[in-house]
Amino acid sequence: MQPSVTGAAAGQVSPTAEATEDSIMASSRDHWDETYRTKAETLVSWYQPSPERSLALIGSVAPSRSAGIIDIGGGASRLIDGLLAEGYGDLTVLDISTVALDRAKARLGPRAETVNWIAADIARWRPSRIWDVWHDRAVFHFLTERPAQEAYIAALMQATRAGSAVVIATFAPTGPERCSGLPVQRYDASALAARLGADFELVAQAEEAHVTPAGATQDFQYGVFRRR
Repeated sequence: MQPSVTGAAAGQVSPTAEATEDSIMASSRDHWDETYRTKAETLVSWYQPSPERSLALIGSVAPSRSAGIIDIGGGASRLIDGLLAEGYGDLTVLDISTVALDRAKARLGPRAETVNWIAADIARWRPSRIWDVWHDRAVFHFLTERPAQEAYIAALMQATRAGSAVVIATFAPTGPERCSGLPVQRYDASALAARLGADFELVAQAEEAHVTPAGATQDFQYGVFRRR
């Protein structure tokens, strides 16, 4: 899980603004590190023992088992376990929390060496390669400020090419207004498509009623897009 709450926009920024962004990023990182230090991964609200919906949607758009797949805000999610079990071999997980990433690595054991791990704030990250599939379950909805959303989309553009698939899950309009103490921006698939812009064509959508470890129900929507 990784909400980036920094509002870095493209272009030059003043030293004061840069210092402010650094402070915000550190605060966001500290928030999620503390969350993972104080809660078992099986007790956080977004926990899924097996992320079947994400696995199915990725399987529907990945061109092959050698496809490059990146999981944004993957943290300690079990998605990477499922992808490895299904034979995918070019996997990357990005998260702002090193604590979350370390938990995933420890759980995977030697298999972790086959995964590329990136500790970064999505709104400040600059991709160094192209992926065939971009997956994000519950990062984008934490970006409630337009500059942070624009920075995310800029990273998405840099990390994909025409034909790349994008799977993004957010809280649906009937979902919670907050998560882990932070506000979220809720979307339906068409609103998410409008926010991503004309470079991304909505090709499929799905809904999911996620039941948290505490027994609450959270309504998610999944949008599947193809980069034009």
